[in-house]
Amino acid sequence: MPVNDIFKSFERSAERMRGDNKTYAADLTKQDFNDPAMHEHAHDAKVDYDGINKSPSMEKVHQWQREHIQREDQSKEGYPLNVILDPAMREMYQVVHNAGMTNVFDRFSQQQPTQCKFCIEGLSCQLCANGPCRISQKSPRGVCGVDAHTMVARNFMYRHVTIGTAANIFHCHQAARTLRAAGESPQSGLKIRDAKKLKKYADMVGLNTNQSVERLAVEFADWVINDIHAPHHVESRAVEAFAPTKRKELWRQLGLFPGGGYSEVAYAQTQCMTNFTSDPIEFLLRGVRLGVANEYQGLFLLNIVQEILMGTQEISMKQQNMGLLKENMVNIITNGHMPLLAHVAIDLASSDEWQQKARQAGADGMQILGHVCEGQQLANYEGMHNLKAFGGQEGEWLSQEYLLATGVVDLFMFDYNCTVPTMPLFAKRFGTKLLSTHPVIKLQGTETLDFVPEKMKEQAERALSMALEAFSKRKAENRKTYIPPHISDCMVGFSTESIKKALGGSFQPLIDQIANGNIRGIATIVGCTTARYGQGGSNIFKIAKGLIRSNILVLSGGCTSSVMEYTGLTNPKAAEECGETLKAVCEQLGIPPVLTYGACVDIGKMTHTAMELADALNVDTNMLPLVIGAPEYLEQKAVADACTAVALGWLVHVAPVPSITGSDVVVKTLTETTETLGLGKVLVEMDAEKTVQIYVEHIEKKRKELGLD
Repeated sequence: MPVNDIFKSFERSAERMRGDNKTYAADLTKQDFNDPAMHEHAHDAKVDYDGINKSPSMEKVHQWQREHIQREDQSKEGYPLNVILDPAMREMYQVVHNAGMTNVFDRFSQQQPTQCKFCIEGLSCQLCANGPCRISQKSPRGVCGVDAHTMVARNFMYRHVTIGTAANIFHCHQAARTLRAAGESPQSGLKIRDAKKLKKYADMVGLNTNQSVERLAVEFADWVINDIHAPHHVESRAVEAFAPTKRKELWRQLGLFPGGGYSEVAYAQTQCMTNFTSDPIEFLLRGVRLGVANEYQGLFLLNIVQEILMGTQEISMKQQNMGLLKENMVNIITNGHMPLLAHVAIDLASSDEWQQKARQAGADGMQILGHVCEGQQLANYEGMHNLKAFGGQEGEWLSQEYLLATGVVDLFMFDYNCTVPTMPLFAKRFGTKLLSTHPVIKLQGTETLDFVPEKMKEQAERALSMALEAFSKRKAENRKTYIPPHISDCMVGFSTESIKKALGGSFQPLIDQIANGNIRGIATIVGCTTARYGQGGSNIFKIAKGLIRSNILVLSGGCTSSVMEYTGLTNPKAAEECGETLKAVCEQLGIPPVLTYGACVDIGKMTHTAMELADALNVDTNMLPLVIGAPEYLEQKAVADACTAVALGWLVHVAPVPSITGSDVVVKTLTETTETLGLGKVLVEMDAEKTVQIYVEHIEKKRKELGLD
């Protein structure tokens, strides 16, 4: 059928459904799409680096940040500069906005007020051809007969939990493939940097550790992959090996003990088929079951495997933000969550050979900086700390378009998730080379490498060569550039092992501080940042400040870690901002009141720490004085992680409001009923001060139940 005839059929369909004869798509132009080939005049965007309000020194920025969150000015008026706390992003937003270029904050404004209330409440469905259906008082059921409770619960699991769980398990699978290649293919450039950890966990799952490290790496990788691929009706060996005994008993009683992760996702998605399951409670409990798989076949094992390859976290002072870019350096950004090729590239770029190649191209040298969670992981791994080419961490996901707008990023290499679809437009305008390092993520007009762990050295060389080529072109064209000068000094590298090591080999000193009340409890502030009014990092910062004033120790992971870093809360100097007893503890140990565990996937390490604390106290995990907070959650992995926390028995705070409010049954189940089953529960609260109060009250309740008051 000719294209024109197809569009006519769309118009007839629109007329039948809505009463008009024009599709919304008919009004879009070439400039509304992300294919760089459609943007012939991309270089015409007038970029002015001088006509912007520059941020002051970091000391004054920190003062402004603290004054800013004391005022109620994070609303629509003055948006987005009234929610952006990062001084570098504040400057570069102005550059991009003034040039009329698309960017994340302006796109949020453009979506208002058309964001659909039905979708916000979970009351819309597009699963079958009778739809899309939207539920209201006028039409309380979809065409198939589905009611609001089922529609909301099914959307919750299908659109969020299954995708998030699949993504984390997929990541673990790719890491296991890489570990296998490290054992089998010495030419790959991969290294086993923590053989001790490999032997420890291989022994825990019953493998023979009296063999070569290389052979053991292959066997452990196969063990991980086989468990992920097991049928859903065969209990997961990873959950059996690593989960707390009391939790496993409860999960078996409730039918929440999962089988193989991939099969569990397939089972759950099958349940979501039109005219299959209609029991909303079944969907919610299945989501918690996926949460268990998400932890032990995704996050937990992923962390173990990546640390075997890149070294366990080590407490260290590092630097963060755009001021780390250098005008006369070959600047490479590695973005995403899977730093498997990146660590090989950093290893190569640190060699005299590649540094000399950079100098031959006219540069002072070559550096690789991590962005979003990938940068947080690289900054934390001890195997990266002393490599010459590692330049530090750049920022949160909201800043990536603005990062390219500096004009000095020569190569932006990216892997699985948090690379926005508009990057080809920014790359074309500012001369950056783009390279996808995994076929799971493809952007228009962008080169994509297949993920072949056995060929990582070869692929890393390809990436470094692209960066050299882009640098040479940048210098030959003498482009105008601007680097915001802002840099934050931050303490990084916290994990179960590194904290225990710093405490002398035992958690007992930390337990003693909790028991005597100097530390009232622990709050983990994790996840993303959002572009919403009142958020953009402001909500995270407000809550963290309120918690440390209340003598609650904070752990961070994900883009929240970037917020903690550029607001100074991961610097030991921030002890001054704590309540008196937490301040004394931080000063005694020389640590900040916010301990960054790194990436969002390092939530697996936080749960590991919590499980070890519970074991040391001889209690179940739901008894701990602990709260999980995702004050600016963004995407599907965050929802899967929330289900993990519910499975482990914890209070989980999320904001903004998730799309479940269209069903009082779903809301009541997740916020009340799950707790009566021995699981955790979900809290939804947008106001930062109320959130802190709820955290404190929950922690004090748990202290009382443990007999600590």
